[in-house]
Formats: sequence, structure tokens, C-alpha cells
Amino acid sequence: MGKIAIGMNLEATRHHDKPFLWGLDRAAEIGYEYVEPMVHFGRELMSEAGYYHTVSLFDDPKWMAEECAKRGLKISGIQAHGPLGRPDRHGEYLKMAVRFAAECGAPVVNTDEGIKAPWTTKAEDMVLIRYTLQEAAFIAEKRGVKIGLECHAQYSKTPEGLDELYNLVDSPSIGINLDTGNAYLCGADVYEWLERVCGRLVHLHAKDISVAHSEAEKGLVTGTPVGCGCGDGVIDWKRVIEICKKCPNDLVFSVECGSIDEAKRSYEHLSSLL
Repeated sequence: MGKIAIGMNLEATRHHDKPFLWGLDRAAEIGYEYVEPMVHFGRELMSEAGYYHTVSLFDDPKWMAEECAKRGLKISGIQAHGPLGRPDRHGEYLKMAVRFAAECGAPVVNTDEGIKAPWTTKAEDMVLIRYTLQEAAFIAEKRGVKIGLECHAQYSKTPEGLDELYNLVDSPSIGINLDTGNAYLCGADVYEWLERVCGRLVHLHAKDISVAHSEAEKGLVTGTPVGCGCGDGVIDWKRVIEICKKCPNDLVFSVECGSIDEAKRSYEHLSSLL
């Protein structure tokens, strides 16, 4: 059975309008062992000016690894979400993210099927998603990187739908990154879903959902950008931990919340349970 560690998804810094290195400093101060950065393709104003936390794939991945190591942090995975069914938008981005992950020492690249093109059928989307995933898997297999498929959009909003995406490509590099908050808001039983994917789980987005958020959107959406602090919402983290302790892989619970204060409370709550 694998070990469980706690990480901070750098989405926690998004509303603070601060750069990547500021997020690393906050994660280290709180006591996190891992971080999950987000990467983007090309260059854009906000992160270059220091108002946003994402890192360009044109930057040096060794630099990212060194900056994390300076602060005693390790990288649990790279966030590289995009529409898998649109190879023109997500194909080269995902492949480059896998190469970047291999160089910075991240074992997982997390993604999902994203929002589909409005004019394609489901059958066409499955062919396109398979193409994008297979091309990325060829690269991931050679580098020992896992691609974590997340429940987040129209096809992955049910356990059966996520399995369908997972089974499109037969590759040891394909795994599951279950997002507990997205799974809950989809209307599924989070704990049954965790049991279902336990043997394929390579990463976990530890996202809690507030009672007010649950009442407003449960069963109406396929996911949400961030949740509340772990322990402040509806997810039973003790039960999540007990299920994940049975998983064969080492796992990082990457906390996906909306602020540094929530990240602190999440760390304290999860640490007390672990």
C-alpha cells in the first residue's frame, strides 16, 4: 500500500494576484511538503508581470525544480488542463507539459477532456481524445510520467464516463487524478468513486465543498475551479484517507482551495487526520 502526503495546489494563490515564487514561499511557510504548479503555453502579461501564479512551458523546468528545492518543497504534479478532444488546442501543449514534468521531476501531469467543440458528436470526440492521449502517452511512457485524468467536464462527470476515457488508450502512463469536490458536485458518491479507481489513482485533488456551494450547485455542474478549506465543507476526509490508504500507489493530496487562509486550515485539518 502507498503512502499519503499533503501538497498545495498553487490555485490557492490565484486570487492574491501574486507570482509563482510567492506561492512557493507561502506553501513552505505553512508546512506543505509538495506543491502542484500550473503551466501555460507561450507567454502572457499577467504571469510575466508577477500578478499570476502560472509558469510558462518556455521557462526552464530545472529552474522550477531548483526553486522548489530551495524551500524544501517537492512537485507532486503539473496542472495542464485543456480540451483533450481538440488536438489543435491541447495536443502540443500536453506533450510539452509531459516533457516539462520529466525535467522538473514531477511524476504526474493532470488533465481532463475539457469543454468539447460545439459541432462534434460524442463518437467523434472519443476518436479525438484517444488521438491526443495516445500521442501524449508515447512521450510519457519513455519518461516515466503518469497522465492523471480528472473528473471535470461533460464525459468524465460520472464514474462510467471517466472509465470510458481511461480505457481509450492502453498505456501504463495513463492514471486517474480524482477531484473530490468535482466528483461531489457532479452528484456522484465520492467514496464509491474513490473505491472504484483506487488501483488506478496516481494523484488526488483534495477539494472540499462548502454547504452553501453544495446547496447551490450539487448535481447541476461538472466541477468547480476551487473549493473551500478541507474540513470546512461536506467531504469526510477521514473516510477519504481510509480508502486511499488501500491504494497501491503513493499519493499526494493536492489541496485545491481559493486562498492562503484556506490552505492553512486545510493543511492543519489533513495533518491532524494523517
